[in-house]
Amino acid sequence: MADKLNVIVICGSLRKGSYNASVARALPALAPPEMAIKSAPGYDKFPLYNADLQAVGNPPEVIAWVEAIRAADGVVIVSAEYNWSIPGPLKNAIDWASRVKDQPFKDKPVAVQSASPGLVGGSRMQYHLRQALTSIDAMMFGKPEVIINFANKKIDEKTGEIADQPTKDIITQQLAAFAKFIERVRA
Repeated sequence: MADKLNVIVICGSLRKGSYNASVARALPALAPPEMAIKSAPGYDKFPLYNADLQAVGNPPEVIAWVEAIRAADGVVIVSAEYNWSIPGPLKNAIDWASRVKDQPFKDKPVAVQSASPGLVGGSRMQYHLRQALTSIDAMMFGKPEVIINFANKKIDEKTGEIADQPTKDIITQQLAAFAKFIERVRA
C-alpha cells in the first residue's frame, strides 16, 4: 500500500472538553502506520435540516462536511449518548448529508466509538447510529467495539488524555482492524 488510508474522525459532542472529543483527539497517535486520521470539518453551524432550505441550496458548511466524507477512505465517529440516542446536532448533520446528491456515506466504511461516565458507555447511541447509517448504505465496521464506560475514570480531567491503558489498547486494536476492513471494502 503506497499511500496512507485517509480517515476522518467526526466527534458527536460539540463541547471541546467532552470525553468523546478527548478520544477523537487521541486517535491519530493510536492509528496503525498505514492510516492517517484528521478531524472532519465542524457541523456546529448547520441549520436544522429543512427540505425548504435545501431547495434554495445546501449551506457551504454542509458542502464542506460532505466533501470531506467523500474524500475520506473511512470515517470514525466518536460520540456521546444523549437521552439514550444520537446527539441532535450529529443526527442533524447526518440528515443533511443523506439528502445531498450522491450522498457521501453510501459504501463508506464507518467505525463507531463512544465514551460516557455511565455504565453502558454510550452503547445505546451506537445502536441507533448504526441504524441511521445503515439506512443510508454506510458500510458499518463491526468488531472490536470501542465502548468506553466510566470515562471519567479513564480520561484525565486536567489533560484530556486517555489515562487507561486497556482503553488505549482496544482503540488501537479497533483502528488496526478498521484499516483491514477499509481495504476489503475498497477491493
